[in-house]
Amino acid sequence: MTYVAILIPKEKRKRFNSIRSFASSGAFIIGPAIGGSLILLTSVEVTLWLTAIFFVISAILLLFLPEKENIDKETIPTLTVSQVIRDFTVVKKYMSENKYVSFVYLGFIIIMIFSFAMDAQEVVFTQQVIGLSEFDYSLLISITGIGSVIGAILLSIFSNKISLRYMITIGLIMMTVGYVIYAFSWSFASIVVGFVILGFFNVFLNAGIMTFYQNNVPVEIMGRVTSIYQLIQSAVQVVFILAIGVAGDLVSLRLTIVALAIVMLLSSIVFTFSVLKPNKKQFYHEAEELNVEVK
Repeated sequence: MTYVAILIPKEKRKRFNSIRSFASSGAFIIGPAIGGSLILLTSVEVTLWLTAIFFVISAILLLFLPEKENIDKETIPTLTVSQVIRDFTVVKKYMSENKYVSFVYLGFIIIMIFSFAMDAQEVVFTQQVIGLSEFDYSLLISITGIGSVIGAILLSIFSNKISLRYMITIGLIMMTVGYVIYAFSWSFASIVVGFVILGFFNVFLNAGIMTFYQNNVPVEIMGRVTSIYQLIQSAVQVVFILAIGVAGDLVSLRLTIVALAIVMLLSSIVFTFSVLKPNKKQFYHEAEELNVEVK
């Protein structure tokens, strides 16, 4: 995330992140399809070796990326407890001085934890509660990926026409609606509708929030801020998913998923009001984007 912010000019980040979402979504569909075909044509061992080789090729390609930082290796601090404490201090200072940016990104992380918790119970819910077979579930994931690809294609084409705020809010609300449909699903057809909706709009949300983050967090501390945010997310995620797993054993799994989806929807609505506040437009650099489009 930090490297993209260094390499890509601010006015081009939204389009870049949209194209990147298209590439990721496409890989989500094409990768498993190629892997399955290779297993059928060769063997699991050959497929794994080919995958490993392509990982190496990817690493080699990364060597050709331009170096954008003039770093004196002698000034790079060693990883010590005191250095970690200093990093926490820097991030804490940034969060206290930039409360709105911190609120939006932490709010996004918290809401997404609900989706992670539901995803952790996805296989059990779809097969034991709704009654899908393993084939149905595999087909469901593929259809979801197709929805993501279509959303990413449209976003990469029309990204400059869509406000960053609307990318975030529409993406979040509609993705949450997809989870609500999923929670109340009773058949393969109904769950497909929910998954296609959440897959389609998830692309808008991720590209929007990533652009917002890169535009508002200084590159000089972005790596440290990202690391601390991810630490918070990982810690809360582990505890939350564990709690949801216990709740699913104590009460109905259907009731647990429905409760999560409804709370996620209500949280998304509150979050949307915060993003759409007229006095917060400057954080989304909409004027800059407009100038770029006019040129």
